[in-house]
Amino acid sequence: MQRAVVSCVVPPVMNALERLFRVNFALPYLVVGPGVKTGLAVRAEAKEVGADRIVNAVAASTLYGGDLIIVDFGTATTFCAVTRNKEYLGGAIAPGIGIALEALYEKTAKLPRIDIEIPERCIGRSTVEAMHAGIFFGYIGLGREVVNRMKQEFSPQATVVGTGGWGIFLARYCDFLEVFNPTLTLEGLRIIHELNAS
Repeated sequence: MQRAVVSCVVPPVMNALERLFRVNFALPYLVVGPGVKTGLAVRAEAKEVGADRIVNAVAASTLYGGDLIIVDFGTATTFCAVTRNKEYLGGAIAPGIGIALEALYEKTAKLPRIDIEIPERCIGRSTVEAMHAGIFFGYIGLGREVVNRMKQEFSPQATVVGTGGWGIFLARYCDFLEVFNPTLTLEGLRIIHELNAS
């Protein structure tokens, strides 16, 4: 029998997905949320932790083990700490690089809308060059600083695992990442499905 497993943190989209599986496909589905087996002990405010963060934590702890810091470069940039005993401790959330870039255009009077590019230098000689430098190097620095502080608070030996759509672009420049897995969320959904299939 075919089944679907869903993790979504956007309520209108979740409603549409549930209708799609229930009505259009008549397919049994599992929504990741409270009451679903994950194999994790959540030590943060469980009702406030996004399903996407739990799914990534399940995947990373199953695939890599040990103490972990998971960095998801998505719409938001999230950082999660998970112990070797599969305890989800919490983390940090920052605006994603795309949101930050859009905010520069929308919330300032004269800055243009630009695409993200890898700058040749940090000292931009034009407004666009300066924006490229600030966004690119700023996000690399943001990631490095949050990871370093989390290691100090939690586990200096923690393995740092990256994922997320923007991570495909950024990962090779992030010297603080030890592993990059672009399909981490999908792996987590598969694992959670298997845990709840019996």
